[in-house]
Amino acid sequence: MYLVRRTFRTKPGEARRVAELVHKLARIYHDAGQREEFRVAYNGGTVPGEPDVVVLEWETAAFQSPWRAGNDLPSTAEAAGAEFRPYLASPPSIEFWELLTPEQVGD
Repeated sequence: MYLVRRTFRTKPGEARRVAELVHKLARIYHDAGQREEFRVAYNGGTVPGEPDVVVLEWETAAFQSPWRAGNDLPSTAEAAGAEFRPYLASPPSIEFWELLTPEQVGD
């Protein structure tokens, strides 16, 4: 299993707005059966840590490109993704982590 984490650095004061729009996009992919359950977190400056950051995370058994052959992207995904881009301070980053599963832990 893998953890996928996309991080969005927003313009000052835009973290909450971007979090809502990223959630909308992730829900489109989830409802189309192309993404597992996900969660969105953000720091609008009211908690310790780096402000103006949004994080989208989900777990997956395999990596699959949305542009893979035969995949039909949801028709509303492109427009939903474009909604939050004006509020970003830099392009989003992505991380891939291998999860330590109970089967891997030898007791």
